Amino acid sequence: MKYIPTIGMEIHVELATKSKMFCGCPNDKGLEKEPNKNICPVCTGQPGATPVPNRQAVDFVIQAGLALNCQINEESKFDRKNYFYPDLPKGYQISQYDLPICYDGYLKFRVRKEGEDKGNTRAKTYSKRVGIHRIHLEEDTAKLTHQKNGETLVDFNRSSVPLMELVSEPDIQSSAEAKKFCEELQLIFRYIGISDADMEKGQMRCEANISLHRENEDHLSGTKVELKNINSFRAIEKGIEYEIARQTEILESGEKVIQETRGWDDVKGRTFSQRRKENADDYRYFPDPDLLPFSLPKDYQQEMMNRLPELPRERRLRFQEEYDLLPENIEVLVVNKDLGEYFEEVASELLEWYSAEKEAGKIKISPDKDEPEKIKTKLYRLANSYIVTNLVKLLSDNKVQVKDLKITPENFAELIKMIFLKEINSSAAQTILEEMFATGGDPSVIADEKDLRQVSDSGELEKLVDKVLQANPSAVADYRAGKENSLKFLMGQVMKESKGKADPQLATEMLKNKMK
Repeated sequence: MKYIPTIGMEIHVELATKSKMFCGCPNDKGLEKEPNKNICPVCTGQPGATPVPNRQAVDFVIQAGLALNCQINEESKFDRKNYFYPDLPKGYQISQYDLPICYDGYLKFRVRKEGEDKGNTRAKTYSKRVGIHRIHLEEDTAKLTHQKNGETLVDFNRSSVPLMELVSEPDIQSSAEAKKFCEELQLIFRYIGISDADMEKGQMRCEANISLHRENEDHLSGTKVELKNINSFRAIEKGIEYEIARQTEILESGEKVIQETRGWDDVKGRTFSQRRKENADDYRYFPDPDLLPFSLPKDYQQEMMNRLPELPRERRLRFQEEYDLLPENIEVLVVNKDLGEYFEEVASELLEWYSAEKEAGKIKISPDKDEPEKIKTKLYRLANSYIVTNLVKLLSDNKVQVKDLKITPENFAELIKMIFLKEINSSAAQTILEEMFATGGDPSVIADEKDLRQVSDSGELEKLVDKVLQANPSAVADYRAGKENSLKFLMGQVMKESKGKADPQLATEMLKNKMK
């Protein structure tokens, strides 16, 4: 019998505020090298210490909610979530229960269709909408370090770091959807600047609630299992896939799935039982008597809305409309925001040059006599191609960030113009780009210094072609006999004679014409 998965996600995100949630200690998100460095009586739970809410953290949560189409509660409050564990010095966590800051939102994103080749950049996708049940604010716990001798050490640096929790609706039906949902959330949080959301550093933690139901049953009829200890997007996908297979095997054997919390073992590639799942009643929530309820009026919400930057979904649409780029290349510029901004600076330089050429009546420089607007699109696509392939490879190989790039947008645009005008060929462009990357030099100067400008003069090129044809009569005879590979050989000889500087398209046409 077929079983259908129902998946809901819980996402915890450490907020990049200057100070902690309820005290003035610096917020280094628990990444301090020295244990128990940024602590005080409040974040270590000393008797009589009084918490004071961090307004910047509240602002960040509202911005996240608005970016995710949420409603904002005009009245909210903090509650105590009671449980006893060594990483929680007070014996309770300050959180939110019945009046979260944000509720009833949604996120739309696109997912690759199941079964499509992952290596195919043009694989078909579909649109997915996942509801956001709530987003609330709480404090993070301390960090436990287990020693080989059996002792456990407590580091309170992370205690009381502002923690935003997002709970989705159970609208997700596959591991691929869950992974893409989390990736898109991370991108949004980075765009609005509330967190780096680095999963490896624990700044974003994802938990999945997974259940299975029969095809003819209600999607909430299955027994929910919570999956924790997920520290990468790959682990989200693999962990959910394993749990779906595990639960399917249990149900098909006639047994019942137990409601529990399970961990993910990335080394062994399997889930393991941790504890029976608690219910909300087990935490005995009640309003925190040390913290007054607070108001979030409409004008305050509008102020937060006005602070929102362009979001990933909006950028994708704008890049498509403004630059007419290929979808897979757009995604590279959206995921790497700094790279996208660099591309736009290069595009601005190209547009300025294009406009000046068009005004002067010189714009019909394309060999196929395209309309001027098509030429502009060609310029954008050419720049985009060299950025997302050649430049990205140089950045990755040399472990350099875009912000540290030596190549100015002006110089990169100059390189693209030289390629477009066929002043240099692709091989020379690669050599020049590598030199620019290393030195930040001007592409025109590098081309002259290294003698890389393309031979496009018909008279000069004709001399090279004639020389090659005279030196290789057997290859000419083979071509005339129908052996097309001979043309490639002759073209190689032309490039060799020109030291790689011949215009390939022009040289090929000249060879064909002379061998008719």
